[in-house]
Amino acid sequence: MPENREAQPIEPESTGENPPLATPVLGEAAGRSHHRLGAFVHGVADRLKTPIPGAQPRVRFEMPPLQEAEPPAAEDDETPFGHPGPRMSSRHPLYMGFMGTVGVGAALAIYYIAQHTTQLLLWILAALFIALGLDPVVRWLETRRVPRAVGIAGTILALFAVLGAFVGTLIPTMVDQITQLVNNVPGWIADFLASDFYKSIDEQFGIKNRVTEELTKLGQNSEAITNVFGGVLGFGTTVANSLFGVLVVVVLSLYFLSALPAMKTWGYRLAPRSRRSRVEALSEEITRSVGNYVIGQVCVAGLNATYAFVVMTILQVPFAALLAFVVGFLAFIPLVGGVVAGVLISVVALTAGWQTAVILAIAYFAYLQFEAYFISPRIMQKAVAVPGPVAVISVIAGGSLLGVLGALIAIPTAAAVMLLIREVFITRQDQH
Repeated sequence: MPENREAQPIEPESTGENPPLATPVLGEAAGRSHHRLGAFVHGVADRLKTPIPGAQPRVRFEMPPLQEAEPPAAEDDETPFGHPGPRMSSRHPLYMGFMGTVGVGAALAIYYIAQHTTQLLLWILAALFIALGLDPVVRWLETRRVPRAVGIAGTILALFAVLGAFVGTLIPTMVDQITQLVNNVPGWIADFLASDFYKSIDEQFGIKNRVTEELTKLGQNSEAITNVFGGVLGFGTTVANSLFGVLVVVVLSLYFLSALPAMKTWGYRLAPRSRRSRVEALSEEITRSVGNYVIGQVCVAGLNATYAFVVMTILQVPFAALLAFVVGFLAFIPLVGGVVAGVLISVVALTAGWQTAVILAIAYFAYLQFEAYFISPRIMQKAVAVPGPVAVISVIAGGSLLGVLGALIAIPTAAAVMLLIREVFITRQDQH
Protein backbone atom coordinates (compact mmCIF):
# COMPACT_ATOMS: atom_id res chain seq x y z
CA MET A 1 0.00 0.00 0.00
CA PRO A 2 2.78 2.43 0.80
CA GLU A 3 4.33 1.71 -2.56
CA ASN A 4 1.01 2.41 -4.30
CA ARG A 5 0.60 5.79 -2.60
CA GLU A 6 4.05 6.78 -3.66
CA ALA A 7 3.30 5.87 -7.21
CA GLN A 8 0.23 8.11 -7.40
CA PRO A 9 0.84 11.71 -8.56
CA ILE A 10 0.90 14.26 -5.84
CA GLU A 11 -1.81 16.94 -6.25
CA PRO A 12 -1.13 20.46 -5.18
CA GLU A 13 -2.55 21.44 -1.88
CA SER A 14 -5.14 24.13 -1.59
CA THR A 15 -3.65 27.36 -0.27
CA GLY A 16 -6.88 29.48 -0.19
CA GLU A 17 -5.97 31.51 -3.33
CA ASN A 18 -8.06 31.73 -6.55
CA PRO A 19 -7.39 28.85 -8.81
CA PRO A 20 -5.73 29.69 -12.10
CA LEU A 21 -8.85 28.91 -14.13
CA ALA A 22 -11.02 31.51 -12.26
CA THR A 23 -8.74 34.57 -12.92
CA PRO A 24 -10.03 35.53 -16.49
CA VAL A 25 -13.64 35.39 -15.36
CA LEU A 26 -13.10 37.84 -12.51
CA GLY A 27 -11.08 40.24 -14.77
CA GLU A 28 -13.87 40.38 -17.33
CA ALA A 29 -16.42 41.25 -14.62
CA ALA A 30 -14.19 44.01 -13.31
CA GLY A 31 -13.81 45.43 -16.85
CA ARG A 32 -17.58 45.50 -17.30
CA SER A 33 -18.06 47.34 -14.03
CA HIS A 34 -15.34 49.84 -14.97
CA HIS A 35 -17.00 50.40 -18.37
CA ARG A 36 -20.37 51.02 -16.70
CA LEU A 37 -18.76 53.52 -14.34
CA GLY A 38 -17.08 55.36 -17.21
CA ALA A 39 -20.31 55.45 -19.20
CA PHE A 40 -22.13 56.82 -16.19
CA VAL A 41 -19.51 59.52 -15.66
CA HIS A 42 -19.58 60.50 -19.33
CA GLY A 43 -23.38 60.61 -19.27
CA VAL A 44 -23.36 62.90 -16.26
CA ALA A 45 -20.75 65.11 -17.91
CA ASP A 46 -22.79 65.30 -21.11
CA ARG A 47 -25.86 66.25 -19.15
CA LEU A 48 -23.93 68.96 -17.35
CA LYS A 49 -22.65 70.29 -20.65
CA THR A 50 -26.11 70.38 -22.20
CA PRO A 51 -27.51 73.96 -21.89
CA ILE A 52 -30.76 74.63 -20.13
CA PRO A 53 -33.64 74.49 -22.65
CA GLY A 54 -34.73 78.04 -21.92
CA ALA A 55 -31.22 79.43 -22.57
CA GLN A 56 -30.63 77.79 -25.94
CA PRO A 57 -29.66 80.22 -28.73
CA ARG A 58 -32.28 81.08 -31.31
CA VAL A 59 -32.11 79.54 -34.72
CA ARG A 60 -31.43 82.48 -37.00
CA PHE A 61 -32.03 82.74 -40.71
CA GLU A 62 -28.79 82.61 -42.64
CA MET A 63 -28.15 83.15 -46.29
CA PRO A 64 -26.98 80.05 -48.14
CA PRO A 65 -23.30 80.06 -49.04
CA LEU A 66 -22.34 81.51 -52.39
CA GLN A 67 -21.88 78.71 -54.86
CA GLU A 68 -20.49 78.67 -58.34
CA ALA A 69 -22.89 78.41 -61.22
CA GLU A 70 -23.72 74.84 -62.14
CA PRO A 71 -24.69 73.63 -65.59
CA PRO A 72 -28.45 73.50 -66.10
CA ALA A 73 -30.03 70.20 -65.21
CA ALA A 74 -31.84 68.10 -67.72
CA GLU A 75 -35.53 68.63 -68.18
CA ASP A 76 -36.33 65.30 -66.61
CA ASP A 77 -34.34 66.02 -63.47
CA GLU A 78 -36.15 67.56 -60.56
CA THR A 79 -34.79 70.89 -59.27
CA PRO A 80 -33.14 70.20 -55.88
CA PHE A 81 -34.26 72.12 -52.86
CA GLY A 82 -32.35 75.37 -52.33
CA HIS A 83 -31.71 76.00 -56.03
CA PRO A 84 -33.70 78.67 -57.93
CA GLY A 85 -36.17 77.56 -60.48
CA PRO A 86 -36.58 79.01 -63.96
CA ARG A 87 -36.93 82.80 -64.09
CA MET A 88 -40.23 84.33 -65.16
CA SER A 89 -40.04 85.65 -68.69
CA SER A 90 -40.06 89.42 -69.08
CA ARG A 91 -42.85 88.98 -71.61
CA HIS A 92 -45.12 87.23 -69.16
CA PRO A 93 -48.36 89.23 -68.75
CA LEU A 94 -48.11 89.15 -64.96
CA TYR A 95 -44.54 90.40 -65.01
CA MET A 96 -45.27 93.14 -67.54
CA GLY A 97 -48.37 94.32 -65.67
CA PHE A 98 -46.62 94.39 -62.31
CA MET A 99 -43.52 96.20 -63.55
CA GLY A 100 -45.66 98.65 -65.52
CA THR A 101 -47.68 99.46 -62.42
CA VAL A 102 -44.52 99.92 -60.38
CA GLY A 103 -43.06 102.23 -63.02
CA VAL A 104 -46.18 104.39 -63.20
CA GLY A 105 -46.33 104.57 -59.41
CA ALA A 106 -42.67 105.59 -59.17
CA ALA A 107 -43.15 108.27 -61.85
CA LEU A 108 -46.19 109.69 -60.03
CA ALA A 109 -44.31 109.69 -56.73
CA ILE A 110 -41.34 111.52 -58.26
CA TYR A 111 -43.67 114.05 -59.88
CA TYR A 112 -45.49 114.64 -56.59
CA ILE A 113 -42.24 115.13 -54.69
CA ALA A 114 -40.80 117.46 -57.33
CA GLN A 115 -44.01 119.51 -57.46
CA HIS A 116 -44.08 120.07 -53.69
CA THR A 117 -40.33 120.69 -53.28
CA THR A 118 -39.70 123.02 -56.21
CA GLN A 119 -38.28 125.79 -54.04
CA LEU A 120 -35.93 123.38 -52.27
CA LEU A 121 -34.75 121.94 -55.59
CA LEU A 122 -33.98 125.46 -56.83
CA TRP A 123 -32.00 126.16 -53.67
CA ILE A 124 -30.05 122.93 -54.12
CA LEU A 125 -29.35 123.76 -57.76
CA ALA A 126 -28.14 127.26 -56.88
CA ALA A 127 -25.93 125.91 -54.08
CA LEU A 128 -24.43 123.27 -56.38
CA PHE A 129 -23.78 125.95 -59.01
CA ILE A 130 -21.95 128.11 -56.46
CA ALA A 131 -19.97 125.13 -55.15
CA LEU A 132 -18.82 124.23 -58.67
CA GLY A 133 -17.82 127.85 -59.18
CA LEU A 134 -15.66 127.92 -56.04
CA ASP A 135 -14.19 124.45 -56.53
CA PRO A 136 -11.48 125.54 -59.05
CA VAL A 137 -10.13 128.02 -56.49
CA VAL A 138 -10.00 125.32 -53.81
CA ARG A 139 -8.32 122.87 -56.17
CA TRP A 140 -5.78 125.52 -57.14
CA LEU A 141 -4.95 125.93 -53.46
CA GLU A 142 -4.66 122.14 -53.13
CA THR A 143 -2.03 122.11 -55.87
CA ARG A 144 -0.07 124.53 -53.66
CA ARG A 145 -0.13 121.90 -50.86
CA VAL A 146 -2.88 123.62 -48.93
CA PRO A 147 -5.28 121.18 -47.18
CA ARG A 148 -8.76 121.18 -48.66
CA ALA A 149 -10.41 122.22 -45.38
CA VAL A 150 -8.04 125.19 -45.05
CA GLY A 151 -8.56 126.09 -48.71
CA ILE A 152 -12.34 126.04 -48.32
CA ALA A 153 -12.19 128.18 -45.18
CA GLY A 154 -9.83 130.66 -46.85
CA THR A 155 -11.95 130.87 -50.00
CA ILE A 156 -15.15 131.45 -48.05
CA LEU A 157 -13.54 134.06 -45.80
CA ALA A 158 -12.08 135.89 -48.82
CA LEU A 159 -15.47 135.81 -50.55
CA PHE A 160 -17.24 137.16 -47.48
CA ALA A 161 -14.57 139.84 -47.07
CA VAL A 162 -15.04 141.03 -50.66
CA LEU A 163 -18.82 140.98 -50.35
CA GLY A 164 -18.64 142.76 -46.99
CA ALA A 165 -16.39 145.48 -48.36
CA PHE A 166 -18.58 145.88 -51.41
CA VAL A 167 -21.80 146.01 -49.44
CA GLY A 168 -20.29 148.22 -46.76
CA THR A 169 -19.21 150.70 -49.40
CA LEU A 170 -22.31 150.44 -51.53
CA ILE A 171 -25.10 150.35 -48.96
CA PRO A 172 -24.56 153.86 -47.49
CA THR A 173 -24.35 155.34 -50.98
CA MET A 174 -27.44 153.42 -52.09
CA VAL A 175 -29.40 154.53 -49.01
CA ASP A 176 -28.43 158.14 -49.63
CA GLN A 177 -29.36 157.97 -53.29
CA ILE A 178 -32.64 156.15 -52.65
CA THR A 179 -33.52 158.84 -50.08
CA GLN A 180 -32.77 161.51 -52.66
CA LEU A 181 -34.92 159.63 -55.17
CA VAL A 182 -37.87 159.47 -52.77
CA ASN A 183 -37.50 163.14 -51.90
CA ASN A 184 -37.35 164.15 -55.55
CA VAL A 185 -40.40 162.15 -56.62
CA PRO A 186 -42.96 164.73 -55.30
CA GLY A 187 -41.13 167.54 -57.10
CA TRP A 188 -41.07 165.56 -60.33
CA ILE A 189 -44.78 164.88 -60.02
CA ALA A 190 -45.49 168.56 -59.32
CA ASP A 191 -43.42 169.64 -62.32
CA PHE A 192 -45.25 167.12 -64.50
CA LEU A 193 -48.65 168.33 -63.32
CA ALA A 194 -47.64 171.94 -64.02
CA SER A 195 -46.35 171.15 -67.49
CA ASP A 196 -48.28 172.20 -70.60
CA PHE A 197 -48.26 168.58 -71.84
CA TYR A 198 -50.26 167.38 -68.81
CA LYS A 199 -52.66 170.34 -69.03
CA SER A 200 -53.46 169.62 -72.65
CA ILE A 201 -54.07 165.91 -71.90
CA ASP A 202 -56.21 166.77 -68.88
CA GLU A 203 -58.39 169.09 -70.95
CA GLN A 204 -58.99 166.35 -73.51
CA PHE A 205 -59.46 163.29 -71.29
CA GLY A 206 -60.22 164.66 -67.82
CA ILE A 207 -57.40 162.73 -66.16
CA LYS A 208 -57.43 164.80 -62.95
CA ASN A 209 -61.13 164.19 -62.23
CA ARG A 210 -60.80 160.50 -63.06
CA VAL A 211 -57.81 160.02 -60.72
CA THR A 212 -59.66 161.89 -57.94
CA GLU A 213 -62.70 159.65 -58.31
CA GLU A 214 -60.60 156.48 -58.21
CA LEU A 215 -58.76 157.64 -55.08
CA THR A 216 -62.08 158.44 -53.39
CA LYS A 217 -63.46 155.01 -54.23
CA LEU A 218 -60.28 153.39 -52.96
CA GLY A 219 -60.55 155.22 -49.63
CA GLN A 220 -64.19 154.19 -49.18
CA ASN A 221 -63.62 150.54 -50.16
CA SER A 222 -62.64 148.55 -47.06
CA GLU A 223 -61.82 145.49 -49.12
CA ALA A 224 -59.32 147.47 -51.17
CA ILE A 225 -57.65 148.78 -48.00
CA THR A 226 -57.48 145.22 -46.68
CA ASN A 227 -55.85 144.13 -49.93
CA VAL A 228 -53.29 146.91 -49.56
CA PHE A 229 -52.38 145.77 -46.06
CA GLY A 230 -52.33 142.19 -47.27
CA GLY A 231 -49.94 143.19 -50.01
CA VAL A 232 -47.65 144.83 -47.46
CA LEU A 233 -47.71 141.69 -45.32
CA GLY A 234 -47.11 139.57 -48.39
CA PHE A 235 -44.12 141.70 -49.30
CA GLY A 236 -42.71 141.24 -45.79
CA THR A 237 -43.23 137.48 -46.05
CA THR A 238 -41.48 137.44 -49.40
CA VAL A 239 -38.50 139.32 -47.97
CA ALA A 240 -38.29 136.90 -45.01
CA ASN A 241 -38.47 133.89 -47.33
CA SER A 242 -35.79 135.39 -49.54
CA LEU A 243 -33.44 135.89 -46.58
CA PHE A 244 -34.10 132.33 -45.43
CA GLY A 245 -33.41 131.07 -48.94
CA VAL A 246 -30.10 132.94 -49.05
CA LEU A 247 -29.11 131.36 -45.74
CA VAL A 248 -30.03 127.87 -46.97
CA VAL A 249 -28.10 128.35 -50.21
CA VAL A 250 -24.99 129.54 -48.35
CA VAL A 251 -25.06 126.60 -45.94
CA LEU A 252 -25.67 124.07 -48.72
CA SER A 253 -22.87 125.62 -50.77
CA LEU A 254 -20.45 125.06 -47.89
CA TYR A 255 -21.54 121.45 -47.50
CA PHE A 256 -21.38 120.76 -51.24
CA LEU A 257 -17.97 122.40 -51.53
CA SER A 258 -16.52 120.30 -48.70
CA ALA A 259 -18.14 117.04 -49.85
CA LEU A 260 -17.69 117.51 -53.61
CA PRO A 261 -14.88 114.90 -54.03
CA ALA A 262 -16.87 112.29 -52.09
CA MET A 263 -20.01 113.11 -54.09
CA LYS A 264 -18.10 112.62 -57.33
CA THR A 265 -16.66 109.31 -56.14
CA TRP A 266 -20.06 107.93 -55.19
CA GLY A 267 -21.52 109.19 -58.44
CA TYR A 268 -18.84 107.42 -60.46
CA ARG A 269 -19.51 104.16 -58.62
CA LEU A 270 -23.05 104.19 -60.00
CA ALA A 271 -21.68 103.72 -63.51
CA PRO A 272 -20.72 100.24 -64.81
CA ARG A 273 -17.12 99.33 -64.12
CA SER A 274 -16.29 99.02 -67.82
CA ARG A 275 -17.43 102.60 -68.47
CA ARG A 276 -16.44 104.18 -65.16
CA SER A 277 -13.24 105.78 -66.42
CA ARG A 278 -15.07 107.34 -69.37
CA VAL A 279 -17.85 108.68 -67.13
CA GLU A 280 -15.27 110.10 -64.74
CA ALA A 281 -13.39 111.87 -67.54
CA LEU A 282 -16.56 113.44 -68.95
CA SER A 283 -17.82 114.48 -65.50
CA GLU A 284 -14.52 116.09 -64.59
CA GLU A 285 -14.51 118.02 -67.85
CA ILE A 286 -18.07 119.23 -67.27
CA THR A 287 -17.44 120.33 -63.67
CA ARG A 288 -14.19 122.02 -64.67
CA SER A 289 -15.93 123.93 -67.46
CA VAL A 290 -18.80 125.00 -65.19
CA GLY A 291 -16.39 126.19 -62.50
CA ASN A 292 -14.29 128.15 -64.97
CA TYR A 293 -17.43 129.69 -66.47
CA VAL A 294 -18.72 130.86 -63.09
CA ILE A 295 -15.38 132.42 -62.12
CA GLY A 296 -15.03 134.04 -65.53
CA GLN A 297 -18.56 135.44 -65.42
CA VAL A 298 -17.91 136.93 -61.99
CA CYS A 299 -14.79 138.67 -63.32
CA VAL A 300 -16.64 139.94 -66.40
CA ALA A 301 -19.54 141.26 -64.30
CA GLY A 302 -17.16 142.98 -61.89
CA LEU A 303 -15.28 144.72 -64.70
CA ASN A 304 -18.56 145.73 -66.34
CA ALA A 305 -19.96 147.27 -63.17
CA THR A 306 -16.68 149.04 -62.37
CA TYR A 307 -16.46 150.58 -65.85
CA ALA A 308 -20.10 151.71 -65.74
CA PHE A 309 -19.61 153.27 -62.30
CA VAL A 310 -16.50 155.19 -63.41
CA VAL A 311 -18.16 156.52 -66.58
CA MET A 312 -21.37 157.51 -64.76
CA THR A 313 -19.37 159.23 -62.03
CA ILE A 314 -17.41 161.24 -64.60
CA LEU A 315 -20.60 162.23 -66.43
CA GLN A 316 -22.31 162.98 -63.09
CA VAL A 317 -25.21 160.65 -63.77
CA PRO A 318 -27.49 160.47 -60.72
CA PHE A 319 -27.58 157.28 -58.65
CA ALA A 320 -24.31 156.00 -60.12
CA ALA A 321 -23.64 153.50 -57.30
CA LEU A 322 -27.13 152.05 -57.44
CA LEU A 323 -27.02 151.78 -61.22
CA ALA A 324 -23.57 150.14 -61.08
CA PHE A 325 -24.96 147.49 -58.74
CA VAL A 326 -27.82 146.85 -61.19
CA VAL A 327 -25.35 146.66 -64.10
CA GLY A 328 -23.21 144.11 -62.25
CA PHE A 329 -26.25 141.98 -61.46
CA LEU A 330 -27.53 142.07 -65.05
CA ALA A 331 -24.05 141.29 -66.40
CA PHE A 332 -24.34 137.78 -64.95
CA ILE A 333 -27.05 137.11 -67.52
CA PRO A 334 -25.09 136.34 -70.69
CA LEU A 335 -25.69 138.09 -74.00
CA VAL A 336 -28.81 140.03 -73.11
CA GLY A 337 -27.84 141.24 -69.63
CA GLY A 338 -25.35 143.83 -70.83
CA VAL A 339 -27.74 145.23 -73.45
CA VAL A 340 -30.55 145.59 -70.89
CA ALA A 341 -28.18 147.30 -68.47
CA GLY A 342 -27.01 149.74 -71.15
CA VAL A 343 -30.56 150.73 -72.07
CA LEU A 344 -31.49 151.17 -68.41
CA ILE A 345 -28.59 153.45 -67.47
CA SER A 346 -29.05 155.45 -70.67
CA VAL A 347 -32.71 156.09 -69.80
CA VAL A 348 -31.76 157.21 -66.28
CA ALA A 349 -29.03 159.43 -67.72
CA LEU A 350 -31.72 161.37 -69.63
CA THR A 351 -32.50 163.12 -66.33
CA ALA A 352 -29.09 164.78 -66.60
CA GLY A 353 -29.61 165.77 -70.24
CA TRP A 354 -29.83 164.04 -73.57
CA GLN A 355 -26.18 164.82 -74.32
CA THR A 356 -25.14 162.91 -71.18
CA ALA A 357 -27.36 159.99 -72.12
CA VAL A 358 -25.90 159.79 -75.65
CA ILE A 359 -22.30 159.93 -74.40
CA LEU A 360 -22.98 157.27 -71.77
CA ALA A 361 -24.70 154.99 -74.29
CA ILE A 362 -21.82 155.30 -76.78
CA ALA A 363 -19.19 154.66 -74.10
CA TYR A 364 -20.98 151.71 -72.55
CA PHE A 365 -21.95 149.91 -75.77
CA ALA A 366 -18.43 150.43 -77.09
CA TYR A 367 -17.17 148.73 -73.94
CA LEU A 368 -19.56 145.83 -74.55
CA GLN A 369 -18.01 145.31 -77.98
CA PHE A 370 -14.50 145.47 -76.50
CA GLU A 371 -15.56 143.02 -73.80
CA ALA A 372 -17.05 140.59 -76.33
CA TYR A 373 -13.96 140.49 -78.56
CA PHE A 374 -11.04 140.95 -76.14
CA ILE A 375 -11.99 140.45 -72.48
CA SER A 376 -14.42 137.54 -72.50
CA PRO A 377 -12.40 135.29 -74.88
CA ARG A 378 -9.36 135.57 -72.63
CA ILE A 379 -11.25 135.08 -69.39
CA MET A 380 -13.46 132.27 -70.76
CA GLN A 381 -10.69 130.46 -72.66
CA LYS A 382 -10.78 127.50 -70.23
CA ALA A 383 -14.55 127.12 -70.42
CA VAL A 384 -16.43 125.22 -73.10
CA ALA A 385 -17.30 127.53 -75.97
CA VAL A 386 -20.97 127.71 -76.93
CA PRO A 387 -22.12 128.99 -80.34
CA GLY A 388 -24.10 132.22 -80.35
CA PRO A 389 -27.47 130.81 -81.50
CA VAL A 390 -27.28 127.99 -78.95
CA ALA A 391 -26.40 130.48 -76.21
CA VAL A 392 -29.33 132.76 -77.06
CA ILE A 393 -31.82 129.88 -77.21
CA SER A 394 -30.53 128.35 -73.97
CA VAL A 395 -30.70 131.67 -72.11
CA ILE A 396 -34.27 132.31 -73.25
CA ALA A 397 -35.33 128.75 -72.39
CA GLY A 398 -33.60 128.84 -68.99
CA GLY A 399 -35.14 132.19 -68.13
CA SER A 400 -38.59 130.95 -69.12
CA LEU A 401 -38.28 127.80 -66.99
CA LEU A 402 -36.40 128.96 -63.87
CA GLY A 403 -36.25 132.74 -64.09
CA VAL A 404 -32.96 134.48 -63.30
CA LEU A 405 -31.37 131.27 -62.00
CA GLY A 406 -32.26 129.49 -65.21
CA ALA A 407 -30.70 132.26 -67.29
CA LEU A 408 -27.52 132.09 -65.19
CA ILE A 409 -27.03 128.34 -65.54
CA ALA A 410 -28.28 128.14 -69.13
CA ILE A 411 -24.91 128.43 -70.86
CA PRO A 412 -23.03 125.95 -68.57
CA THR A 413 -25.88 123.49 -69.06
CA ALA A 414 -25.78 123.96 -72.83
CA ALA A 415 -21.99 123.49 -72.76
CA ALA A 416 -22.37 120.24 -70.78
CA VAL A 417 -24.99 118.94 -73.22
CA MET A 418 -22.83 119.82 -76.22
CA LEU A 419 -19.84 118.07 -74.62
CA LEU A 420 -21.86 114.90 -74.04
CA ILE A 421 -23.21 114.95 -77.58
CA ARG A 422 -19.72 115.42 -79.01
CA GLU A 423 -17.97 112.81 -76.87
CA VAL A 424 -20.70 110.17 -76.70
CA PHE A 425 -23.22 110.39 -79.51
CA ILE A 426 -21.01 111.69 -82.31
CA THR A 427 -18.17 109.35 -81.34
CA ARG A 428 -20.55 106.38 -81.41
CA GLN A 429 -21.96 107.47 -84.77
CA ASP A 430 -18.46 107.75 -86.24
CA GLN A 431 -17.75 104.14 -85.33
CA HIS A 432 -20.56 102.78 -87.52
